[in-house]
Amino acid sequence: MVAMNKNNPVLQWTAAMALSGTIGAVVLESGADAPAVAFARSLVGGLLLLVWSAARGWLRPWTLSRRDLLLAVLGGLFLVGNWVLLFASYSLSSIGVSTVVYHTQPLMLVGLAAAFLGEKMAKSQLVRALIAFGGVTLISLSAHGADGKPVRLAGIALALGAAALYAGASFVAKQLTHVRPHVLAAVQLVTGTIVLAPALLVTPLPTDTSGLLWLVLLGTVHTALMYVLMYASIGKLPTTTVALLSYVYPVVAVVVDVLAYGHRPTWPEGVGMLAVLAAALAPKRAEARQPARV
Repeated sequence: MVAMNKNNPVLQWTAAMALSGTIGAVVLESGADAPAVAFARSLVGGLLLLVWSAARGWLRPWTLSRRDLLLAVLGGLFLVGNWVLLFASYSLSSIGVSTVVYHTQPLMLVGLAAAFLGEKMAKSQLVRALIAFGGVTLISLSAHGADGKPVRLAGIALALGAAALYAGASFVAKQLTHVRPHVLAAVQLVTGTIVLAPALLVTPLPTDTSGLLWLVLLGTVHTALMYVLMYASIGKLPTTTVALLSYVYPVVAVVVDVLAYGHRPTWPEGVGMLAVLAAALAPKRAEARQPARV
């Protein structure tokens, strides 16, 4: 599944981040509603990751304890819920705006760790959180969509909700560091498939071939392949490198938004985006190296 040089983790992580930045375009081009998109991503990506894990001998009856399985399912609920909210936010704001606002989630994770794990929040983290909040406020007040009209605050609210849910998924993952990440992701995606299946009664999958192919692309390339690239590289890279290369994700999303959908950031919006990214993605030496992607 990974054709890249296994000894080049920088290239693998960069490719994964670049793929992340194009997810919004794939979602919009599919023409499907957010729950249907999240279901398709879970189904296709989950099946492929199960096959990948089985082929490598990682699936055994004793792979997960009952506690691990319950936590993995809980994390899966958070994960797919975050996808639904984020995908829904794209059409209400823009790909670039939603993606940048979504990047407040590392700071939310810090807050969860402080509240539930007793980890101390450094003054620098509090300052970064305030800067990110100011950036989101600037974006909310000044961002415009492709039609030239102000973005809907509902779109930004959904992106923040997605960030909170992803922070929850990451918080759960911190309790499962002993579980192979490919297996954990597979369990979470299977959970998403089961939970989201009933939503197809209300938000069905596309009936046209084009829409279905976009969803297959999302599940194969932007989920299964992307997760394998991330997990193959992140443990081999310094935290600072991971943080710096993570800028590729929102930058690609903004570029795609500008080139493909005509989004033109105002200067206050640009300042707000830079504030959020600088606050959320600054290198964090004391934090564990975990992928914080969709």
